[in-house]
Amino acid sequence: MNFMADIDSETEVVLAPRGRKRWLRLVTMISVPLLLVIAGTYFWLTSGRTVSTDNAQVTAHVVNVAPEVGGRIVEVFVTENQRVKAGDLLYRIDSAPYRIALLEAEAAAGKARLHVSEMAGTYTSKLADIDSKASDVELAQDNFKRQKDLLAKGFTTRAKYDEARAALAASQADRAVASADAQAARAVLGPGSTSRHPEIAAADAMVAKARLDLSRTEIRAPIGGVVAQADGLNPGGLAIQMLSNVSVVGGGEPWVDANFKETQLAKIRPGQRAEVEIDAIPGRTFKAHVTGVGAGTGSEFSLLPAQNASGNWVKVTQRVPVRLSFDEKPDRLVSGWSAHVTVAVKK
Repeated sequence: MNFMADIDSETEVVLAPRGRKRWLRLVTMISVPLLLVIAGTYFWLTSGRTVSTDNAQVTAHVVNVAPEVGGRIVEVFVTENQRVKAGDLLYRIDSAPYRIALLEAEAAAGKARLHVSEMAGTYTSKLADIDSKASDVELAQDNFKRQKDLLAKGFTTRAKYDEARAALAASQADRAVASADAQAARAVLGPGSTSRHPEIAAADAMVAKARLDLSRTEIRAPIGGVVAQADGLNPGGLAIQMLSNVSVVGGGEPWVDANFKETQLAKIRPGQRAEVEIDAIPGRTFKAHVTGVGAGTGSEFSLLPAQNASGNWVKVTQRVPVRLSFDEKPDRLVSGWSAHVTVAVKK
């Protein structure tokens, strides 16, 4: 009897682990498909509600400051990463050549006014000549009439009559010449006042330009922000006209430009909510919203747009810029930082 009891106890010990393994196998066979069904259902229900891209970057207003006149840099007032306000002086170009140019322009303007005054005096004298010649004509007319009457009565000679007639013709010709000279002098002066004479206006324009060039030797910040790329600004360096040598990154509201595939644009609309993850700020997500969708692909605005008329053309999915504005702005942003954007769209 004891022998049989020992056999039964050993059988129970052997069968118990086998039953437990069979039960675990059954649970696994049921749970794994169930979990797959649950996960598939979740992804099916949530798919299509968002679109995302990691082809995005933070952007801010950047103004490349270029001098409008050239010359030698004599003073620099900013350094790299310095914060400035709009109108702050960045650097100064040698103003001596432009001061000399201003003096020359002012001298030319004075000379032009003197010349116009001389022409006005000439015109006045020509008007006086007309009056003088008109008096001569009246005198010659009286003399001719008198000689004509005397000739009719026989109290003068034919020679004196002819002389009086010739004198009248000569005085009339002199009056015509004086009138023509006056008209020519008036034409030179122009129809308006002497202060608006073209010669004076041109000289004043040169003075204004010289004064403007002189003021442009002081280069000021066009916007408020942070100075960038200022390492090349050194006294003694050469500032070339219209060639940027410093930049100012605007301190206003930054935004995000995300380049979505053209196949994703059908679901994106202005006003949709979005989340922005910035690579330089790991572990944080910032709320944003779509403010606009670009009117053209990136390749359309490239320096050499792609020409798809060739026979070996390969279709490439294009990307279109989508602009987003932050609803919550990070404490610090750098223009050009990479970002990942997810836009919540309706299915």
